[in-house]
Amino acid sequence: MRRLACAVLVGLVLSTSVGCVLPIYSGDPSVRTQQLIFTSENFRAMLLEWERIWFLDQPDHMTPQRTHGGVI
Repeated sequence: MRRLACAVLVGLVLSTSVGCVLPIYSGDPSVRTQQLIFTSENFRAMLLEWERIWFLDQPDHMTPQRTHGGVI
């Protein structure tokens, strides 16, 4: 009975907290801003890498404009 009460109490405390138990970002606003910029740049780079892997960054051949593929 005591273990059940302890488990319920721990579950209640964890479920009522806002956010993560361990903060990901710093509490200092300037450091946190720098961390958020780095994180967003990593997400942007990840999206570009994903497009490169799946060849989504190639030119579209269905465009009405003709493109020259050779050396001018």
